[in-house]
Amino acid sequence: MYWEYMKKIMAIVILVLCISASLACHKEDEKEKVKKVIAAVQTAVEEKSIRGVTAHIAKDYRDPQGNDFETLRALLLGYFFRYPKISGYITHLDISIDGTSAKTTLKAILTSGKKTGSVSDVVPEQLGVYRFDVGFRKESGDWMITSARWSEVIPQD
Repeated sequence: MYWEYMKKIMAIVILVLCISASLACHKEDEKEKVKKVIAAVQTAVEEKSIRGVTAHIAKDYRDPQGNDFETLRALLLGYFFRYPKISGYITHLDISIDGTSAKTTLKAILTSGKKTGSVSDVVPEQLGVYRFDVGFRKESGDWMITSARWSEVIPQD
């Protein structure tokens, strides 16, 4: 009788652990999906692909700077014409998921030099270091950028 009772308890404990593990993995999977969107946008910027960037921007995009989807496209076009080569390095990435919305904070080092992998690439020639706060919404299984706030990071002496 005792062993039957212990088997039931162990089965319940294992079931609870499995459910907990699957829920934790699900949240990690969503963070990975958001991370992949950020990486795809970074690649699209480096390739100067407006279509590649806007594929991840929600049509109802609005940001605190007053930009919507179309003005963001125009802003990208201006940067792409102004800078012959744009390279980006993302640091300090923090992602939080809350159901069908997500928020990320990151720092991006943007350079207009060639991306060769050397330390000299990390020193911005013209663009600089920026902090981004980006909002996402899950639409039909895909994470779309709904808002972004960015500001240049001023080095402390």
